[in-house]
Amino acid sequence: MTRRLALVSGHFPPSNLVGAQRARLWSRYLPEFGWEPIVVTGDRAKYEERPDPDLERLVAPGLRVVHATTLSTRHVRLVGDIGIRSFWGCYRALAKLAKAGEIDFVMVTIPSNFLAPVGRLMHLRHGLPFGIDYQDPWVNRWTGNEKPFSRAWASNRLAEILEPWSVRDAALITAMAPGYVAGMLERNPKVASQSELAYMPMGTAPEDYALVRRLGRAPFLFDPADGRFHMIYAGALLPAGFVVLDAFLAGLRILRERTPQVAARFRVHFVGTGSSPDDPKGHRVLPRARAAGVEEMVEEHPHRIGYVDTLNHLMHCNAVLVLGSTEPHYTPSKVFQAMLSERPVFALLHRDSTAVSMIRSAHVGEVLTLTEAELPPPDTVASTLQDFIDRPVFEAASADRSVFAAYSARESTRLFAEALDRACARTVRP
Repeated sequence: MTRRLALVSGHFPPSNLVGAQRARLWSRYLPEFGWEPIVVTGDRAKYEERPDPDLERLVAPGLRVVHATTLSTRHVRLVGDIGIRSFWGCYRALAKLAKAGEIDFVMVTIPSNFLAPVGRLMHLRHGLPFGIDYQDPWVNRWTGNEKPFSRAWASNRLAEILEPWSVRDAALITAMAPGYVAGMLERNPKVASQSELAYMPMGTAPEDYALVRRLGRAPFLFDPADGRFHMIYAGALLPAGFVVLDAFLAGLRILRERTPQVAARFRVHFVGTGSSPDDPKGHRVLPRARAAGVEEMVEEHPHRIGYVDTLNHLMHCNAVLVLGSTEPHYTPSKVFQAMLSERPVFALLHRDSTAVSMIRSAHVGEVLTLTEAELPPPDTVASTLQDFIDRPVFEAASADRSVFAAYSARESTRLFAEALDRACARTVRP
């Protein structure tokens, strides 16, 4: 028997934010596993970020998407977060679906974190079981958010109030990896005992890459035929990831001093790493590269490019750079993009990150590990990177395709659907 799932996501294609991808990928494969998805999201016309129309080609054909009423920021920007601006609209859309008997379960994927309470509201008002998916931890202990009355401080204090209320009575808690919810479960021990818990990575759909290949676009950030070795880092930098970036840049400096001929043909491109998604001047990598003395080896495109364009550049580069953070739970979603791009991966990751075993077991690249207290020395980064440039380690013939399948979006969705089944089995509707 097919069950019906309301999948709540603040952003959805054509939104280019990474948070939109979880709902897009799950909704593509859920029908295979006995669940009919209905996506409830904000009004696409009210998204603040630049849309990516190509992303709509990657949405499952025939998927029902409800764009809820969302407050605009066009004339007066009181608040930017889509979760706050669309909260009432999403609740009303869900209530309408519930009253019509069209949904059996409500799943909210965060961020936006401020949409999380809508699941429990639906449970209290309409008796529907609900769950929350953590794409990132909600309550954080990052440097900067401890300063009283700062924006980050206020957001974290609000999270500490809203999270316990939102997760209470949850039938299902999912996350990218256990570390994403470890703190929440420690603070809310009853949730660990009463809720079904399941973990699955973002994964990547081979269909995405098939579309990119069919489009046949040339990359615009570099010329693949210019004789240089082009490496790409695509995606945001987390607060706990800047020290990892600095360790990589320190390694570049040693590489330049030791082998200037190698450094002269090496270029690393940072894309979407700026202070905001749409600010072309919000550089955050270039100033650090300048301070490290390697500015000529680094190019930064601070604002985001489209998801399809990102995949296209990954497929045309010589190698993909993956930088993790000092937080052990962090598993960069860009790992999955890198694996399917069929480009060799050079990564600096926490030794406990699940991405370490993904890359190594698939034989798709080189990984240097770190801890909260110890980063790879510059000499090690430089020597490993030089060997990597000389002999990129990705070889299609030796790559373990079974590992690719294990971390695919389809496999992620299968695990999610099974968790939904278990959550429903242990839930008694009032």
